[in-house]
Amino acid sequence: MSLNQRDMISGLAKGLRVIEGFSADHPRQSISEVADHAGLDRATARRCLLTLTELGYAAHDGKYFTLTPRVLRLGTACLATLPLAQMVQPWLDQLSEQLGESSSVSVLDEGEVVYVARAAQRKVMSIALMPGSRLPAYCTSMGRVLLAALPEPEPEARARLSAMVLEARTPLTLTDPEALMARLAEVRAQGYEVIDQEVEMGLRSIAVPVFDAHGRTVAALNLGLPVRDTPLDEIPARYLPALEHLQAELKRVLR
Repeated sequence: MSLNQRDMISGLAKGLRVIEGFSADHPRQSISEVADHAGLDRATARRCLLTLTELGYAAHDGKYFTLTPRVLRLGTACLATLPLAQMVQPWLDQLSEQLGESSSVSVLDEGEVVYVARAAQRKVMSIALMPGSRLPAYCTSMGRVLLAALPEPEPEARARLSAMVLEARTPLTLTDPEALMARLAEVRAQGYEVIDQEVEMGLRSIAVPVFDAHGRTVAALNLGLPVRDTPLDEIPARYLPALEHLQAELKRVLR
């Protein structure tokens, strides 16, 4: 859809760019830093920040701005109304209770996976994951499952990878674009992905796609696993049956 420029509220668009410029790596920013991240001039960034502060979405200590928990209302309202999140949560709770491992469901947003539901059994990452959390798609099991399921994976996945910063988060992270494309082909063929400490040392995970009733991939489902528990080559045999069972259950109800 191409929006007529007369119907575009430029101030709203700029305000959203300011909000999106904050991240886990840049939680506190000066006006200049916000302007740089949002691609705005300093005066515009200042007006946006002051407006957000006045409305309670940002806080200011005299030099730096931070977002407040009020911003969560913008995402929580969406997540709370997502049929997918509502539908999968009871199954995730049951799966995690059964296996004693944390499970998650996420969707793809450009080059990132966005968590829409999670059942945590124990902490396996240094960061706390919850609905709304984001991780890079290229180095996560759910991300690779979702990239592999794109309608035209060769051009689409390649385009998305080219737009990402493929940093080595650990010594084991796969960052070569051609190697990643080859890996996506394997994921597509086998129907699941296992990640070995590519996001964070000490963490493995296994993921499968979530299909709707028409066979379309609408999300990804994974388990987060500590390295010490199961040898790498035994992970599919141990965990894939439970994931595929839930995959089949969800396919029946997701319309």
